[in-house]
Amino acid sequence: MFKTLKRLGAYMGGRKWLLPCSVGLSAINGLLSLVPFVLLWLVVRALLTAEGSLADAPVWDYALAAFIVSVANVLLYFAALMFSHLAAFRIETNMRRKAMQRLMRVPLGFFDTQNTGRMRKIIDEDSAQTHTFVAHILPDVAGSIVAPVGVIVLLLTVDWQLGLAAMLPIICAFGIMGYMMNPKNNDFQRMYLDAQEKMSGEAVEYVRGIPVVKVFQQTVFSFKRFHDSIIRYRDLVIQYTLMWRSPMSAYTVAINAFAFVLVPVGIILIGHGGSVAIIVADLILFIVITPVIATNVMKMMYLSQNLFLANEAVDRLEKLTDTAPLPESGTPRMPQACDICFEEVSFRYDGAEKDAVSHLSLTIPEGQTVALVGSSGSGKTTIARLIPRFWDVCEGSVSIGGVDVRQMDKSQLMRSVSFVFQNTRLFKTSLLENLRYGNPEATAEQIDRAIDLSQSREIIDRLPQGLDTVIGAEGTYLSGGEQQRIVLARAILKDAPIVVLDEATAFADPENEHLIRKALAHLTHSKTVLMIAHRLTTVQNADSIVVVDNGQIAEQGTHEELMTLQGRYHTMWNEYQKAVAWKL
Repeated sequence: MFKTLKRLGAYMGGRKWLLPCSVGLSAINGLLSLVPFVLLWLVVRALLTAEGSLADAPVWDYALAAFIVSVANVLLYFAALMFSHLAAFRIETNMRRKAMQRLMRVPLGFFDTQNTGRMRKIIDEDSAQTHTFVAHILPDVAGSIVAPVGVIVLLLTVDWQLGLAAMLPIICAFGIMGYMMNPKNNDFQRMYLDAQEKMSGEAVEYVRGIPVVKVFQQTVFSFKRFHDSIIRYRDLVIQYTLMWRSPMSAYTVAINAFAFVLVPVGIILIGHGGSVAIIVADLILFIVITPVIATNVMKMMYLSQNLFLANEAVDRLEKLTDTAPLPESGTPRMPQACDICFEEVSFRYDGAEKDAVSHLSLTIPEGQTVALVGSSGSGKTTIARLIPRFWDVCEGSVSIGGVDVRQMDKSQLMRSVSFVFQNTRLFKTSLLENLRYGNPEATAEQIDRAIDLSQSREIIDRLPQGLDTVIGAEGTYLSGGEQQRIVLARAILKDAPIVVLDEATAFADPENEHLIRKALAHLTHSKTVLMIAHRLTTVQNADSIVVVDNGQIAEQGTHEELMTLQGRYHTMWNEYQKAVAWKL
């Protein structure tokens, strides 16, 4: 437990004192919670043993003391909860903040390998799990330990014989609890959490695919992975419930068996000459106070479970974000030119059996456009993404202006490269804010110029709020081609000297494609451009066309040169022309 608390304390910054204060107040609260029972016992004992007038018995004094202690106990518990909630909010907030900070430092390629639903569940729900533990479970920690110990000491002090009798069900209950808290059960808990993460991730993917599912008149069961994750989770829940059924039943019987043990022992003590009034008063105290042990033992069981969940939450969050950032040069260099050079570059993805890029050498002169063509999976996108260090090369080097990208400052490298992908990424905010991602300091004149050059003016003019229009679920939806033009405006606003185009016109209709090409002409003017395309007509005028096959350069030259060569490119061009001419 202390290890987990130490790990949680690391997310509290300068407010680590909140947790000890909460635990300390909880311990005092646990002891004070026993005082009213003791005062009740004194009242009963005074009434049963009173000789003469009951008015002489200090009943009202005991009652007043019980009231004062109860009020003080409530205030202490409220203070403990206040400290624990403040600590919980701080831990939860800092866990999410630090997780996002770590994710901002990981290699860009990291996000290509992660399930977004799983990431959301870990960052959002798992961090919330720590809130539940710290805010609601932790305040009862000290009280759950101190109160049972105090009860046992009190019982043995009042009447050691009845106290020993009361220990029998307590010992049995603790034995059953120890069995249920066996660390071996943690493996099943991890399986349960893994199943939750799997189901959460598949649910996100299913929601994204609902339009397809409905169009083809299918059901949830048609989405096999989502259906399988639900069944897996259901089976684990049933197995988990059945596993705890018998131990929990035995524990419930044991922890509530005080009366069945104490009453016969009390009768025996009376039969051996004990005072009826005192034994009856003691029995009342024992029967009333012993449920406190049962309640606190249950809290300890929940504490153990939630402690494990909180520790797992921290583990999963830290494992998700423990990917080491790419190394940075201690003496970063600034390139003086914008030519790009690949020298004997090899790269292999983690877990892959072969290189995605193998011993590739390629030069992109400053101010020229080089196009990469080839079949799907040939390595085109990987080559492009090695320029801004989505990953670091395994062998060789990628340099800009003669400077290895690994020796450049990361922020400078990002400022030097603009990306336009086939899958546009617009945030659910205003168009103006989306544009400013390209240049947060852009003036109104610069934004207007980017809109005009990207052929986006008519999009802005027809929207009721213009640039202030919110896009997405709470605003206006744009077509794929319109979104692409907005993305191009953002790239134009950035005005980076190097431009990487990855199927920028892939999903555009003919009208939008024409406008996008005009925007691309402005974007790439006098820039160093690496273009990836399947539509060969878009690369026909490139300064150089590189045919990529299995991560290697198969052919290279201008369109005319490659057509004359009658190799792979010639075959691809003919097949593309047949595809364009194909009709129903």
